[in-house]
Amino acid sequence: MRDGSEQEYVDYVTARIPALRRLAFLLAGDEHRADDVVQQTITRLYVKWRHAQAADNLDRYVRTMLVRTYVDERRLGWARVRLFRDTPEPASGGDGVFAGDGVEDRQVVRAALRQVPRRQQAVLVLRFFYDLSVEEVAGTLGCSTGTVKSQTARGLATLRRLLGEREFARYATAKD
Repeated sequence: MRDGSEQEYVDYVTARIPALRRLAFLLAGDEHRADDVVQQTITRLYVKWRHAQAADNLDRYVRTMLVRTYVDERRLGWARVRLFRDTPEPASGGDGVFAGDGVEDRQVVRAALRQVPRRQQAVLVLRFFYDLSVEEVAGTLGCSTGTVKSQTARGLATLRRLLGEREFARYATAKD
């Protein structure tokens, strides 16, 4: 990029990093993995910047890149490498995205969400945390609306099983 579009890229990424990190954290459930997903996404965005600028909605285009990067990450060999036998305990006092009251509840929900398959995780985060429509999620993931509906149903069923029916109902109504 030599025509000044590099500065546009830098300005865009600088402004959007917090939102990209929030989405990646909700998907990955881990700050470090979220940073890796964001880094991969903005690197790919740099390479495709001219094409991305032509998109009707640049934020949606980049969000789609990030979600697909997250979903596809599992296929890479290094994603199976673990430095620790168990996940380290999170630092106390909140984590920025979920700071405030109910930290323990959010940690329980986040831990259960991490046990849901990646594609279902992505659907649940986009549908319920980002309040996207079925059609928008289908466009982001490059699948049919029927797939989004079935992945939502399966993901919610898995969360119900993991949290128990009574606990799931408590967490589901706490958002309202």
